[in-house]
Amino acid sequence: MAVRRVVPNVRSEAVRESREFYGLLGFEEVMNHGWIMTLASPSAPAAQVSFMADDKTAPVVPDMSVEVDDVDAAYALVRDGGAEIVHPLQDEEWGVRRFFVRDPNGLVINVLGHR
Repeated sequence: MAVRRVVPNVRSEAVRESREFYGLLGFEEVMNHGWIMTLASPSAPAAQVSFMADDKTAPVVPDMSVEVDDVDAAYALVRDGGAEIVHPLQDEEWGVRRFFVRDPNGLVINVLGHR
């Protein structure tokens, strides 16, 4: 299993203002589903930050997203390792398969793979 990217998720009700502010630093909007917006650097597209008012299908807003090449393997590893699964492994309508897990610091991590 390999990590493809890591994205901090910021809980925010100020999405428009965040887009404008981070635009000053060179970020551009690359995704907006209404409840989550992701900005990325045009020169380094894996440099991203997401802003979320809430999560469409999960009970909490995750602190971080980690994209992996095999989300099923990642799920099996963390589940078998005894980690707390916060949101079960499932396919989402926007083209990802994901689950949420709590890390030892109490942070909620959205582990995902694109389908």
